[in-house]
Amino acid sequence: MLTNIPFSLLELASVREGDSVTTTLENTVAYARHGEALEFNRFWLAEHHNMEGISSSATSILIGHIASKTNSLRVGSGGVMLPNHPPLVIAEQFGTLASLYPERIDLGLGRAPGTDPITSRALRRDGLGAEQFPNDVGVLQSLLGPLRPGQQLKAIPGAGTQVPIWLLGSSLYSAQLAAMKGLPYAFAGHFAPRLYREAIQVYRDNFEPSESLSKPYAMLCVPAVVAETNEEAALLATTSYQRILALFRGQPLWLKPPVETMEGLWSREEEAGVRGFLDLQIKGDRAAVKSQLEELLATVKVDELMFTVDLYDPEKRRHALDILASVKAN
Repeated sequence: MLTNIPFSLLELASVREGDSVTTTLENTVAYARHGEALEFNRFWLAEHHNMEGISSSATSILIGHIASKTNSLRVGSGGVMLPNHPPLVIAEQFGTLASLYPERIDLGLGRAPGTDPITSRALRRDGLGAEQFPNDVGVLQSLLGPLRPGQQLKAIPGAGTQVPIWLLGSSLYSAQLAAMKGLPYAFAGHFAPRLYREAIQVYRDNFEPSESLSKPYAMLCVPAVVAETNEEAALLATTSYQRILALFRGQPLWLKPPVETMEGLWSREEEAGVRGFLDLQIKGDRAAVKSQLEELLATVKVDELMFTVDLYDPEKRRHALDILASVKAN
């Protein structure tokens, strides 16, 4: 079953505690290239702003950088938070990327701002927000499609590039919109696992074929902590636990080294919250990961899996991809 499911990667360009952004981005390139060598399908970058510890705010620039350092990997946004940007600007940026790297660029769109209200207002000057999302998606589709006679607003570059547009979501709203518009859909199970089954089923049940997609295509993103042994994976997972705990507490999101125990670092309530946040986490050695993935795929019909791999050590992070690739191959 796993051999037929493409594996992809979601990246936040997470900064290790004490590292520079320059070092972080060098590690991101090495990670992407390693994924490409192992035949991972996509490498998406997530837009976040005003968050210490995450350096993927200038998403389109990073997409271009990663695409320039790889050869066949599909590179895209997971996603561009559309309420932050005028659609024309996004169409021009991704039209340029698609012109530089033909057939390799994806445009994943999110409805949330990906930041706090103050930063959101600083990003979007006209005061419009998520309520404009369906209309903005339609504008983008028009701008990236073929030029029409008499069309006044044009994305140059952009027009005619037909950059694949994905809708991303963590609730039923984007699932319904993706189905209505006949677009591929990605569910953010790496941070909002609660509704993944319902959202993907709603998407499949209500899908309307479009010029860009004849049948539904759903991708599920899950967190993964993969190592040579279950014991090592349990240790390495404490990096992600500390990070989500920091998110809950409103603290900087630096990647911290693993710790032998989380005892004393979180309360019972915080532990429950962190584990709920990571409810879809795949964790363990090769055999454990294979079993967990097969169990997951028995509960939901997806066409592709995307992984977030928040490990502190860059070498162990790349080795986690070796193990994931071996799980898929066998």
